Amino acid sequence: MPISLYNTLSRRTEAFAPLDPQRVTMYVCGPTVYNYIHIGNARPPVVFDVLAKLLRRHYPNVVYARNITDVDDKINRAAADAGVPIAEITGRYAQAYREDIARLGVAPPDVEPHATDHIPQIVAMIERLIATGHAYEAEGHVLFHVESYAAYGELSGRDPDELLAGARVEVAPYKKSPGDFVLWKPSDATLPGWDSPWGRGRPGWHIECSAMSEAHLGDTIDIHAGGVDLTFPHHENEIAQSVCAHGGKPFARFWMHNGMLTFDGRKMSKSLGNVLQLHELLSKHPGEALRLMLLRGHYRQPLDWSDAAMTQSVRTLDGWYGVLRDLADVDAGEPVVPASVEATLCDDLNTPQALAEISQLADAARRAIGDDRKAAKAALIGGGALLGLLQQDPEAWFQQGNPDNAIDAAAIEALLDERRAARAAKDFARSDAIRDQLKDLGIAIEDSAQGTRWSVVKA
Repeated sequence: MPISLYNTLSRRTEAFAPLDPQRVTMYVCGPTVYNYIHIGNARPPVVFDVLAKLLRRHYPNVVYARNITDVDDKINRAAADAGVPIAEITGRYAQAYREDIARLGVAPPDVEPHATDHIPQIVAMIERLIATGHAYEAEGHVLFHVESYAAYGELSGRDPDELLAGARVEVAPYKKSPGDFVLWKPSDATLPGWDSPWGRGRPGWHIECSAMSEAHLGDTIDIHAGGVDLTFPHHENEIAQSVCAHGGKPFARFWMHNGMLTFDGRKMSKSLGNVLQLHELLSKHPGEALRLMLLRGHYRQPLDWSDAAMTQSVRTLDGWYGVLRDLADVDAGEPVVPASVEATLCDDLNTPQALAEISQLADAARRAIGDDRKAAKAALIGGGALLGLLQQDPEAWFQQGNPDNAIDAAAIEALLDERRAARAAKDFARSDAIRDQLKDLGIAIEDSAQGTRWSVVKA
């Protein structure tokens, strides 16, 4: 079935067809590694992980690049505040990013370029822009001259003058135009820097992504994605410098942007004190439940975080994994992705509808009898796989608890053995006391035809 995606550049949903069906290319803007990311930063890797899974079902070779920005003024300030080398900050938080999003079920990209590994490519691209009259050197800086690119503003759909009026633009005396942006800037002895034709310095943020994308994916890529907050100026500037560096070739054929995460209807911001770090949330909630919460809304729309939404995500997974636990004796064979789930994702990555389809599959599996149980289980697991859900052993889901609370499974099983012995001896007072003891430990037990099962009551 064909894939249709909303293209920010054209402002309409288009049938997706790659330039080369044998090599589909996608670039997603990754983190600037100076601290732990917040939950809103986790939405792009989760959303576009689903897109990558979908593309891999349709094409034999998908090259997915997600970068690491490891040279930036925010990193410099964090290193100075901590009194440690820059590399210690970037190494620590790049690894934390990888580990945290892996706990959300996000697969590693095919390519993870680091900006500091691409200084020669960045310098070469800047040299081409100067040679073609799109950039100029001034007082140790190199700047892109916005007025040299007539199509500037097409991605955000606004007049360049309006864009500049609404943006925080550094007005420096060495700029030809207020909107000109930095490609290279000088570094003193206290800052990271590299030798260049313009002196010792470091790259601007925008040029890094253009150079890394060119190095690994080519001049024109199929999909460029990221948060809607990057549309201007970051993505607008990427287009300008990439198109001009490549002799007018298009940079990205499809532009995809996910909406922002809000907190009880308000934008997350440090000033409001409502920024929720993913690293901390993972100590309180199962990663799979956080992933489900991030997929509940359509990726292009804002998504509101609330404790109630998080609780509902846990309860939903309890229900789905409960069905799989009841079917533990059924050999489903290879999982099968149902057409109903795939069709919703082919329709501009409609994850809310895909989740509704998963709920129907769970209901069908719950009701299935006889030989139908095998196909129902295979469909539920397969549909979940395309969304990155329901791939754990059901018992592992129910027994994992909250990440900060260690569960002594052996001690729980010992109490259950004692309870079984008490019930066999008709010592129901002791049996009930053990049930209450387990309840106090946050353990719920269920007596079923398959025996006594236990699960952790999650927050």
